[in-house]
Amino acid sequence: MNTIKKTARTAGLLYLVYIIIQALPVVIGSSKLVVNGDATTTAQNIIAFGGLFRIGFMADLLAAALFLLTAWALYVLLKPVSKNLALLFLLLNLGGVAIQCFSDLFLIASQLLLSGADYLKVFPIDQLQTIAMLFLNLNKNGFMIAQLFYGAWLFPLGYVVFKSGMLPKILGIVLMIHCAVWLMTFLQFFLFPGFGAITYVSYPLGFIAEFGLTFWLLIMSVKDQKPTLTDDQR
Repeated sequence: MNTIKKTARTAGLLYLVYIIIQALPVVIGSSKLVVNGDATTTAQNIIAFGGLFRIGFMADLLAAALFLLTAWALYVLLKPVSKNLALLFLLLNLGGVAIQCFSDLFLIASQLLLSGADYLKVFPIDQLQTIAMLFLNLNKNGFMIAQLFYGAWLFPLGYVVFKSGMLPKILGIVLMIHCAVWLMTFLQFFLFPGFGAITYVSYPLGFIAEFGLTFWLLIMSVKDQKPTLTDDQR
């Protein structure tokens, strides 16, 4: 039981550090360097605050790695409940992490285009700025594609939490509801980009679901009882 509690607290700590690192670009202001629809201002911001921009995308990559480690720790914790479902949410998380990391290559490419390197002087400045803005938009869209996997992983995670007997059932219910709402956010971004009302529900719900799970694991850990076995274990 002590080992299970240590695993639970490890998962909670990793989740908390992930949330902090994920929020870092907003806190330090690197996310504000990109001005939607304004390639010139965005390019000037990236050139003027190149170090801040690099910290931003490095934080994004580090957050992705921490998120995968969090999913792994949750897999270790919850696989006695349902190995199949635990593996499913781990793989869904891995899919999102892979897409997010790949999309960060466009952030690196955009800064390289604006670096002023000699081999780029054959291109007009406005052309380089436009292509850099294109790469930034590709990064944004790639990040949103990753949300399909980040949303989907919440349902098997929530269901296993609900069935585990080790964690409050309400956490599992909220995670499953968060899955549905987050997938709606993904669909809204691509199908109805001008309609952002769903975010007024998805972000507060996500805060409750993920912070709730994080702090419960970190502070309360898990109950001293055997989890309820699911069909794939019987």
